[in-house]
Amino acid sequence: MGAARQIPIEKVRNIGIMAHIDAGKTTVSERMLFYSGKTHKVGEVHEGAAQLDWMEQERRRGITITSAATTISWQGHQINLIDTPGHVDFTAEVERSLRILDGAVALFCAVGGVEPQSEKVWLQSERYSVPKIALVNKMDRVGADFFSVVREIQSELGANPVPVVIPIGKERDFRGVVDLVTMKAVYYDGESLGVVQHEEDIPADLLDEALRWREHLIEKSADDHLLGKFLEGGSIQPGEIREALRQATIARKVVPTYCGSAFRNQGIQRLLDGVVHYLPSPRDLPPVICEKSGHARPPSDDAPLAALAFKVQSDSHIGKLVYLRVYSGQLRSGAEVYNSTRDKPQRVGRVLRMHANRREHLETAFSGDIVAVIGLSDTRTGDTICEKDTSLHLEPIDFPAPVVSVSISPASRAEQEKLARALHRLGEEDPTFVVGYDPETTETIISGMGELHLEVILER
Repeated sequence: MGAARQIPIEKVRNIGIMAHIDAGKTTVSERMLFYSGKTHKVGEVHEGAAQLDWMEQERRRGITITSAATTISWQGHQINLIDTPGHVDFTAEVERSLRILDGAVALFCAVGGVEPQSEKVWLQSERYSVPKIALVNKMDRVGADFFSVVREIQSELGANPVPVVIPIGKERDFRGVVDLVTMKAVYYDGESLGVVQHEEDIPADLLDEALRWREHLIEKSADDHLLGKFLEGGSIQPGEIREALRQATIARKVVPTYCGSAFRNQGIQRLLDGVVHYLPSPRDLPPVICEKSGHARPPSDDAPLAALAFKVQSDSHIGKLVYLRVYSGQLRSGAEVYNSTRDKPQRVGRVLRMHANRREHLETAFSGDIVAVIGLSDTRTGDTICEKDTSLHLEPIDFPAPVVSVSISPASRAEQEKLARALHRLGEEDPTFVVGYDPETTETIISGMGELHLEVILER
């Protein structure tokens, strides 16, 4: 018998954070780690201390390049969190993350609103039918306007944003939020970095506006029964609103929208509540469909194994790490598995739960889990891992073709083999990085998604 599941699958959330560059994605992720107890010190991007930006280039540039995975706990739920890049050159990282996630937090700057890359990642998430909640961040900045951004999300993305909180003050006077579900004003304590929050009655000058937006929330998300109850003047409980909003979010009819300032430690706990309340568990979504056979694989621990490799990463200490999303069945350390994409049996060395670049050893990964595995030496991004006697193929991940090429050559003949090995390893990690050879000029040609993409690869 293998290990028993610790967290029921209904309490698992596989989510990503997606946005335009500089909307504050990594800062939001860092606050999530801090409030959930995963870290005991807040990592700041501008100080180069962010836990999820662990590559040297990320810390130096202050941007996210690779998708870092970590697991946090909130209100008895397990949240597998992937922090994705916002820069257009690293679009492959966003693509592979959205393919295996169940929900996403879309982040917008309260000043910049919907920006070009926000639109691009939104469309990517729509292609994969990912339910979303939104956070309008940086409410403390000069020019911040929550309601203007809500209107932009509607007009420019064609979405149906539904505020579940409204701000108390803005810019330097941003002090907290009104929770439209509980109809309470929530303030955050600066001394405790926002860990301590207290609820009060809604300020008198905001009450009419709060009642108007609560009515909007109920009208947008309620089913016929709840709407009828509301129109008849019946009392509606917070639990009823949350359940209706959850169903509407999972059906992608609405996007619950929050506001806050991650840098000033305001609004992130309510966002974590939203992840738990409104984003789906693996069981809330249609089962994954196998290619060719068309068979569905429901997320059950008792079903045969079906997992998708969505990322390959080289580690200087332990070699090749393969990140897997387990859709059904169980994946055990030491088990024999089958790579149906390459028709190769493989042996699982160890199963790891990742925290940015730190790792925790697991005996077993269950359906719905996102884990890293050592030992799958022949596995590439997009490969299906299953059992030999139930061979199946999950839909692979589509990546865009490279758009920029440059020629490179080693400093000396002695470096030639070392360069070839490094390029092969980087090509395994990144499907949008392509290595070619020009026989006329005898040059090695590398291609990628942009100048920054190739610059980072050459540095590595």
